[in-house]
Parts: sequence; structure tokens; C-alpha cells
Amino acid sequence: MENENQTQEQLSQLLQVRRDKLKDLQNEGRDPFKITKFDRSHTSSQIKENYTEEERELTKRGSDEVQIIKAKISPLDGKNVSIAGRIMSKRGMGKVGFIHVADIDGQIQVFVKKDILGEEEYNRFKKLDIGDIIGADGEVFTTQTGEISIRASKLTLLSKSLQPLPEKFHGMTDTDLRYRQRYIDLIMNEDVKKTFINRSKIIASIRAFLNNRNFLEVETPMLVSNAGGAAARPFETHFNALDEDFKLRISLELYLKRLIVGGFDRVYEIGRVFRNEGLDTRHNPEFTLMELYQAYTDYHGMMDLTENLYRHVANEVLGTTKIVYNGIEMDLGKPFERITMVDSVKKYAGVDFSEINTLDEARAAADAHHVEYEARHKKGDILNLFFEEFVEEHLIQPTFVMDHPVEISPLTKKKPDNPDYVERFEFFMNGWEMANAYSELNDPIDQRERFKAQEELLAQGDEEANTTDEDFMRALEIGMPPTGGIGFGIDRMCMLLTDSPAIRDVLLFPTMKPLDK
Repeated sequence: MENENQTQEQLSQLLQVRRDKLKDLQNEGRDPFKITKFDRSHTSSQIKENYTEEERELTKRGSDEVQIIKAKISPLDGKNVSIAGRIMSKRGMGKVGFIHVADIDGQIQVFVKKDILGEEEYNRFKKLDIGDIIGADGEVFTTQTGEISIRASKLTLLSKSLQPLPEKFHGMTDTDLRYRQRYIDLIMNEDVKKTFINRSKIIASIRAFLNNRNFLEVETPMLVSNAGGAAARPFETHFNALDEDFKLRISLELYLKRLIVGGFDRVYEIGRVFRNEGLDTRHNPEFTLMELYQAYTDYHGMMDLTENLYRHVANEVLGTTKIVYNGIEMDLGKPFERITMVDSVKKYAGVDFSEINTLDEARAAADAHHVEYEARHKKGDILNLFFEEFVEEHLIQPTFVMDHPVEISPLTKKKPDNPDYVERFEFFMNGWEMANAYSELNDPIDQRERFKAQEELLAQGDEEANTTDEDFMRALEIGMPPTGGIGFGIDRMCMLLTDSPAIRDVLLFPTMKPLDK
């Protein structure tokens, strides 16, 4: 307790020192918060990238000895530049000093010399703190140790940091604190910043892939009266202006299909959806979903699109189709495996559902294999429970699991030769479901019967069951062409491509339990 009190007292003193420095600056008429802009010519990487290595004679510091070293030479060597960023380290307090300044691209060293800045400005430099944001003008050069740097001719304090950053050696290691204070996490952890830069590149690459194939990006409502299109419990809210209860969307599906009816043959949306469920390493109540629909194709067309999309994104962002997650290599360059759900359960559980014809037989198989089920579950539900229990964990390499039972697929077209199953697949990698796709149900009479069955499940206590969406039914009755559709979990895709252990590691501001709880 005594150590904790001492730490708090030291922190309070540090905070006061920084505020005193700010007050002095303001009294001198040099308030950094009144500066509105700074013209920078380059980022750190623009100065350091495309360098050449040359043999150079450099005098060893502190002696007359001459060394010949291979130094990195910037293409801007000898030219004046201006950079801006946050001070991450500071050393040397005699007549010369060195600071490392971080920007979006990385860090660059700035060499500060009293003889160049002048005594007054150099004394101001000495009062700068780690965490302060500065602008630096000066000449690019290579130090005696071969580091591309800037010899400062002018420093401008652009923002005073009033809170000390975490101590660099230990960094910011408290995971909960990292998620709550992501701004500090991004400052202190270069790998975290790289993850979110790559997330942005992944989404941009997806958009480019689809736009080049004539898909139209659209936006559909988040606030809906009927949250359908997936098996999930919605968040509910009240719209005061209309005195009506609304829900946050759990899917993008039903509105995008309306657009297929309206004549947009290829549409997609990347957006937030909301599901009132638990938090774990792969689930967050709000997450990013991408759904696309293409007229005049089926779920086989969606499989081909998925393979090509994943390969394209991996190559664009990582430069390879071989990715490593948690030490396991997955190869996106090979043809993805395709297996039916029935065959996968037969392969990994030893139970052949093609030989199971009745609900009683399915229940007996479940009892024999200790698979728990509910009274409302039908044969197809029990097949899916077997799949979840025995199969998913084995699906490490890219795999399409096809032909799901009709009971768990209320929006999917039945297989013409076997109406107990539907033209649906789920895409798996690393034992995770990465995407879900259908040959979309476009028969309005069949769709109404499916909705009716869903409402019966809702009455039996299934909070994730759908209800009939009458406007969507009207759209189907207008006529929807044969269509393939798919939904991708963007966050899980980002987890795999950035080797991130939890969904919170790829969400800038994940949902967190309040601190008082």
C-alpha cells in the first residue's frame, strides 16, 4: 500500500511539472494549443524508404579514428525536409541531443545541436517531454552509426502532452487497459498500429475486388422494425418521435435482396451489425459484416468468388497466399476442400445421417454419442449439433461445408433432388466459420412456410428465430431472379490475416464491461 501511495504521489508530481511547463509557455506567449497547422513535407518512411547502401568513411565519435562502414543513404540525403510527430525517446543533454519522432509510418531520429538551434531554442528543446508532439525542420543526413536522421534547424512544439506515456521498457502490457485506452496502445505498440493499418488495407482490397467485378456498394438501414436474416437475438430500442419500438439489425440480408428484386444484379454492403450475445475471443456484440448478392448464380458461384476473394486479399495485403495463424500454416493457394455436412459428420463422428430416416433414430444417435439436444430439435437440428460437436475443430485448412439441413436454413433454396437439405455452405478456416452462403430462396410460397415454422420456434422459446417480414414477402412476390448470396465476417478475416488472438485485437474500440462492475 505504501509503494502504491508513493507511485501515485510521483505521478501527481509529474503531472504538475508538465502543467507548470505549459503555464510557462503560455506566459511567454508560446501556447502550443494556439497553433492551428504545420506544413510537413514528408513522413518518416518517405525519408527512409528506397535508400541505398554505400561505403562511407566516418570518424568514430570521441576519437580521430576513421572507420569505413556501409551506411544507409536516403534519396533525400542533404535536402531540407519538415516532419511532424510524437517524441518517443530523448537522450543527450549537453550541447547535442537526439530524439525519436513517431508518425503514422514509423519513427525517425532527429539530431539537435545547440550551435545550430541557438542557445534560447536549445534550452526550450531541453524542456520538451516524451509524448509531446513537435514539428521539425532540417537537413537529412546519415549519422556515424549509419542511421538516417534529420539535423534540426528548427523545432516547433505543436501539442503539450500533460500525461506521461507508459514506461517504455515495460510498455503497455495490461490487456484490459490496452483495449480501454486504445489511443495509448497505438502509440506504444508498433505491432498494434500495423494490425489496424492492415485491417484498413483488407477492407480496401475487398472493395477493389468487388468493384472490379461490377458489384455496387450500397447502404441499408441499421434501425429496423423486423430484425431478420440470421439466427440471433437483437438489441431493442424505442424511437420517441414515432413512439415505436425498433431493433438494431442483426444481418444485411433482407434489404439487399430487395435490391436484387429492384434490378441491381450485384450488390454488397460492408457495415456494422448488432447481436445481443456474449463476449469471447471471437464474438463482440457489434461487429463488421460484409454481405453480397449476385443474380443468376448459385452457391457454387459463391464458392468460386470466395476462393478468389481470399487469395486476392492475402496477396494484396500480405504478399502471399500462405498465412500463419498461431503457428499453423494455412494455404489459400490450393483449391479449397468441398465436403457435405453429412459426409463431414460421417468422417469425424462415424455417424451416417444419410442412413438416419426418422427423428427417433436421430435422437438415439445423439444419446449414444452424448450430444445434448432439446425437445424442439428436429433431425436436421441434431445433424447440425453433431457437426458443431465433432467436426468444426478439424476444419483448419480452407474448407467449404455444403448442403445443410432445411431446418436450420430458413432463407435458402432446397436441393431439387433432396428437399431435406438446402444449397448452402459455410466456409471454415482454423476451425472457425468465416462465411455463410446460399442459393437464395426466391419462392415466396415456400418462404412464407419457412417463416411460419420460424414463428412456431419463437413461440416455443427460441429467441433467435425469425418472424415474418411482410414487406420482404411482398418483394419476393414481385419476383427475385435465381441469386447467390454470402456473408463474410470481416473481423475474423482480419484476425486470421494479422495473426491476432482475439476479436478485440482487431476492433479499435471493442465493447468492454464498465469499470465499476
